[in-house]
Amino acid sequence: NLATMLGLGLAVDYSLFVTSRFREELARNPGNVKGAVVVAATRAGRAVFFSGLTVLIGLAGLALFPLMFLRSIGIAGVIVVSISTLAALTLLPAVLTVIGDRIERGPIGPLAKRAQGDDSHTGFWSRLASGVMKRPVVVALATVGLLLVLGWPFTHANISSPDATILPEDLPSRQGYDILAEQFSGGEISPFVVVVESSGGNMTDPDNLAVIEGLGARLAADPRIDRVQSALTLPGVGGNLPPPIRIAVRQFLEATGTDTQLGRFLSDDVAVIFAYPVEPANDPQNQELLSQLRSVNAPDSLQVHVGGGTAEIVDVVDAIYRDFPLVAGAIVVTTYLILLALFRSVLLPIKAILMNVLSILASYGALVWIFQDGNLHELLGFTPQGFVEASLPVIMFCVLFGLSMDYEVFLLSRIQEEWERSGDNDRAVTVGLQRSGRIITSAALIVVVVTASFVSADVVLVKALGLGIALAVALDATVVGALLVPATMKLLGGANWWIPGWLNRILPRSRILDH
Repeated sequence: NLATMLGLGLAVDYSLFVTSRFREELARNPGNVKGAVVVAATRAGRAVFFSGLTVLIGLAGLALFPLMFLRSIGIAGVIVVSISTLAALTLLPAVLTVIGDRIERGPIGPLAKRAQGDDSHTGFWSRLASGVMKRPVVVALATVGLLLVLGWPFTHANISSPDATILPEDLPSRQGYDILAEQFSGGEISPFVVVVESSGGNMTDPDNLAVIEGLGARLAADPRIDRVQSALTLPGVGGNLPPPIRIAVRQFLEATGTDTQLGRFLSDDVAVIFAYPVEPANDPQNQELLSQLRSVNAPDSLQVHVGGGTAEIVDVVDAIYRDFPLVAGAIVVTTYLILLALFRSVLLPIKAILMNVLSILASYGALVWIFQDGNLHELLGFTPQGFVEASLPVIMFCVLFGLSMDYEVFLLSRIQEEWERSGDNDRAVTVGLQRSGRIITSAALIVVVVTASFVSADVVLVKALGLGIALAVALDATVVGALLVPATMKLLGGANWWIPGWLNRILPRSRILDH
């Protein structure tokens, strides 16, 4: 699903950016098809290349996690983005060369040409940029405040893993789960599995059996546990006898074929205890109990391992978020270095990264408000989870960090182009936004439509992923790109383009105006 989202969205996006620049250059120099293709491929193509690279970096971060499902998403995404980028840089220029000025023919061509416009000083986006730069502090504070308010619900996010309620209600597996949850305790489907392993002596030794009985009794007395099953709780002969005698009786019954259950709970060196919690596996009180069980003191000859549904949830969350700061840091640093080389500026990449984080945070907050808190669940058709699925923030960060950066790269590339031409920061922002604002908005709208369509998916995770990406891209292309970028560019002024001389000399050169 994610590969489909990215493939459709980015392929159309990149084609739109290159084609739009081709039409712009063709309008400037009618009949010079080859020249228009060259300019489009070098200038818009350069932005496409670096945009695709930032998306690839984010998706490649998923391959650094130890969980195979995250790695597979990252690998699939990298393949799709690579193909989309290569097609925009190689196949599309060839197609535009063949089409030539016929691209303006037919009923759509003139209409699109009028919509594009050629006045970089009086158009809507130019007026918007000028208006924002008249009150940059007010606009910057208002937009940052809006994004922080949208992201505020994420402060009470509960990160967990889903159960069968993530599935549609008409699936047999979901219906069976609902029946069990209604008729029995919430944890009947996913008990704690306590495995006691002996490294010395037989598990039926009196001392070892005493440990099993004590652990089982402790669990049975815990109000969070509904019932306990072990070798010492099986129904039948010997229920009130001391543990060694009870085991001896059951071993005799099993040997004679009378009792076949003992083998489920006891072997020569392993004993198993099943503890069925009152609440479902992802309930916070079960996670607290798991921590207590894993810290239980046992004799040196015994090792206690705790598995089951709750343990799986906790271990998956720990495995994901143990590596998340490192992966996020690697993505941020690598992206900064790429943008540093692209824009030859120390501050612009930092500003772009901070704005990117704000838009991602806002989408996180919306997901908590909708999918954890249950708002709009009837409209969107899902069962409120009471938590955010553990992999969702990670996947969204790795996808959105590059995808949202896409639009800022395209916008700043046009601003940089005008800056290198005129040396006037305000003019560069005004002209850059006028020439790229409509295209960026159109491209973002395509991605929003593609990703938002996955809200109709039956599985909640896919629904949440599609909605989250759509919200972040919409915010980045409107609030961030149209308001926050011009405001901060005005506030920083010439400092936007500052870079130490020594750093400027050692960075690889790929200037926009070289072609």
